[in-house]
Amino acid sequence: MINPEDNKSTPFIPRTIDYEPPHDLSHFLIGRPLATADAPHQTIGKAVGLAVFASDALSSNAYATQEILAILAIAGMRGFAYVFPISIAIVLLLIIVSISYVQIIHTYPDGGGAYIVARDNIGEMSALIAASSLLMDYILTVSVSISSGVAQIVSAFPDVFEYRVYIAIVAVIFVTLINLRGVKESGAAIAIPSFMFIIIMFVTLAVGMIKYLTGSLGAVIDPPELIHATGALTVVTPFLILHAFSSGTAALTGIEAISNGITAFKEPRSKNAGITLIWMAVILSSLFLGISFLSGKIFAVPSEFETVISQMARTIFGGQGFFYIAVILFTTIILILAANTAFAGFPRLSALMAKDGFLPRQLTYRGSRLVYSRGIVSLAVIASLLIIFFQASVTRLIPLYAIGVFLSFTLSQFGMALRWWKCGHIKPGAELVERSSTLHFDPHWKLKMIANGFGALCTAIVMLVFAVTKFEDGAYIVLILIPVLVAILWLIHRHYSGLAKNLSLENYGEPPPYMGRHRVIVPVSNLHQGTLAALRYARMLSDDVTAVHVSIDPDETKRVEKKWEAWGKATRLVILASPYRLFLEPLLGYIEEIIAARQPNEMITIVVPQFIPSKQIFNALHMQTAEMLRKELLSKPGVVVTDVPYQVL
Repeated sequence: MINPEDNKSTPFIPRTIDYEPPHDLSHFLIGRPLATADAPHQTIGKAVGLAVFASDALSSNAYATQEILAILAIAGMRGFAYVFPISIAIVLLLIIVSISYVQIIHTYPDGGGAYIVARDNIGEMSALIAASSLLMDYILTVSVSISSGVAQIVSAFPDVFEYRVYIAIVAVIFVTLINLRGVKESGAAIAIPSFMFIIIMFVTLAVGMIKYLTGSLGAVIDPPELIHATGALTVVTPFLILHAFSSGTAALTGIEAISNGITAFKEPRSKNAGITLIWMAVILSSLFLGISFLSGKIFAVPSEFETVISQMARTIFGGQGFFYIAVILFTTIILILAANTAFAGFPRLSALMAKDGFLPRQLTYRGSRLVYSRGIVSLAVIASLLIIFFQASVTRLIPLYAIGVFLSFTLSQFGMALRWWKCGHIKPGAELVERSSTLHFDPHWKLKMIANGFGALCTAIVMLVFAVTKFEDGAYIVLILIPVLVAILWLIHRHYSGLAKNLSLENYGEPPPYMGRHRVIVPVSNLHQGTLAALRYARMLSDDVTAVHVSIDPDETKRVEKKWEAWGKATRLVILASPYRLFLEPLLGYIEEIIAARQPNEMITIVVPQFIPSKQIFNALHMQTAEMLRKELLSKPGVVVTDVPYQVL
């Protein structure tokens, strides 16, 4: 084995470079590159954090009530009376989940949310299930929020209905570019429209409540065509109410994003992230209850042609005037920017998973703007494909949405319950160090364990209700995709683990000095200055050099032989006859023979002459022999393929 003490005299020479990336088009689109030292200055405060991480949850107010109504429409107008009681139940569930995530934020200040909680307290398989659910949730967040934003535009301008998919894709590209500029700049860009949405919605609800209390609210004038309800019921059944409840739980999506992105906040980051989550929960609950209450009073109907928000705004403000346009405008903007929550959470979660070896390592690298740019681009591509496949329909996308979220909610709260149980069984004054946190005795562990256990039970029941009621609508797709995604993540991890084991220096002994034979083979198609440069390099490596020429054209071969007599310098030239005019196969066959007959400790190097044209575009005009040989011989132990470039000026 290698003894590190023997290398104490190894010199380390740190150097600083003055290189700065040159200006190009990317600087115009996403800004100039940032140095690693700028990372601490790219964090955000509570107000901007609310815009970045809570825009998804807040934007769900634009469609959660409508999704409840869309299910209740099966029972006709009598079913719409249940929209407000169902909304109250959803808000109670929101409070339970929010309390749990505040605990997670303070317990795991390095972020990771449900993935880290499940990994440290339940096990890797549970962590992979939680992570798969969250990754799918983030992808669907982009698809649903963008599609819902486009639906608001269609409500105001019905003529653009057939162009909704194109508008949605452009919106995805726009949000992607914003996020590639960095979390601080993306937060600043969306903070103003986010707060304008909150203000205009509270103004709308306040005016609506005043008109309701004074008896001047009225009902929707010229309501749009009701969503076609299949299998109409004559009574409101418990199953229908559960079905509507599961659709409305889309309002809870995005709550976990803050727990995944704690590291984006300024210090004290846990405190700032926790306060931001509480702000979000209060605002979300207030808006959701207000919209659900007033939509019932104005007899709003679910429709693909006009949203509930649009109906409520034109009823409250008496037409499509200034305030109506303001509501539609900022609702559309917040829905499109709601995708920002996923763009903030998905790259961070995928980077954590990649660091643990469950996703490609490339996702751990930060781009020029100190964001995980590869994760951002991956999210944009996948979400765009979903939008195209489902034709930007919110109603068709929603059934895929919340089941994964509630699965991660359940695992995170169950994991926290187990954590409190462990805290209760640690001796006072002692500590237990885990991968992402340190456990100490907590005198209130029983109360916290019961609270998280009850929360896990509630979210598990909601998840089962969602799976059953939405199964035929598309929830079965998620139930299939999550196990498939878990299997893929596990295979990636298995590959990285095996590779790390094979490359490890643990218990590694340095091999004896190399005293074996070194044989060099030089493929020669023609004799020119590049060939001679390769031969000179080959002779520097070894005295055992063999040139190989594949004879396709006898006349050409004779010319090569004549030149070789003058320039070969007594190096042996093997001529391989190729009656079927093949080049690569005879050469590989000859190399295979050499490999099969080689001696122990014998190294074989294939030196390939390659001339480089003055312009890169001309590379396509020449055979890429080195590249072809490399692909064929990379898996052969003891074989090295070396290019000897010869630049033609």
